[in-house]
Amino acid sequence: MAKVKIVTDSSAQLTDEELKQYGITIVPLTVMIDDTVYIDRDTITNETFVPQMLAAHDLPKTSQPPVGKFVEAFDQLGEDGSQVLCLDMLEAISGTVHAAEQAATLSKADVTVVDSQSTDRGLGFQVIEAAKLAQQGADMKTILARVDKVRSNTKLYLCVMTLDNIVKGGRLHPIAGAITNFLNIKLGLQVTGGKLKIISKGRGDKSLKKFFNGIIDEMKNTPSIKSIGISYVTETEVLKDTVQKLKAEFPDASFLERVTSPTISTHTGKGAFALIYYSDPE
Repeated sequence: MAKVKIVTDSSAQLTDEELKQYGITIVPLTVMIDDTVYIDRDTITNETFVPQMLAAHDLPKTSQPPVGKFVEAFDQLGEDGSQVLCLDMLEAISGTVHAAEQAATLSKADVTVVDSQSTDRGLGFQVIEAAKLAQQGADMKTILARVDKVRSNTKLYLCVMTLDNIVKGGRLHPIAGAITNFLNIKLGLQVTGGKLKIISKGRGDKSLKKFFNGIIDEMKNTPSIKSIGISYVTETEVLKDTVQKLKAEFPDASFLERVTSPTISTHTGKGAFALIYYSDPE
């Protein structure tokens, strides 16, 4: 039976220890800051990127991995006859999954590419569960079924404190951005069905605290919370308040709090953070 090896892109929120423990391969995105190109997780880290982004003259530009990088990874992993499963961030924010799909048609290996319909720790949950099963010798069909279950039981919520990066990145008309910033409008969003949807608008931090308190109440009514992730760009009082409440309410869930990837930081801007959780009902 062919072994299955797991690949993902660098938007996945995974620690170095997890990558090593579960034998996960990362194909990195790149980011350009004021004409200098950096390789995610190689020549720049999540933590070192943020101050450079904030100090940059222009908004950094992120780029999906070249098709050739995926082909190289797939060929190397499949050289021993292994199958390859590549899980990538949602198509709605990046063409990375399409680069992987193109590479799969060019690779000598037997490659399956999946749009995770998520990113950050939401993608990380799927990748870790897939890698665990792969280490146990599970076949591709079994792993894909487990990935589907994890995806169905994962929720990702995001708050955006300022629309500056979204406006600069061309994702919102500048006038609309200026108005919402002037009014101190904070956005609450959810990644659902592979799409990013605005589900809350309000003025000031109080609106965001209400937004996240509502999510925590939802989590209290969700059985078998297995893992929680908090990924952020810069620390805020709303972030600290949310983390404190989560740790108090869910002491038995695994918890990872980290700076998010350069790609997500670039899109969401200063003060943004995401709450991602995964439940595992029987």
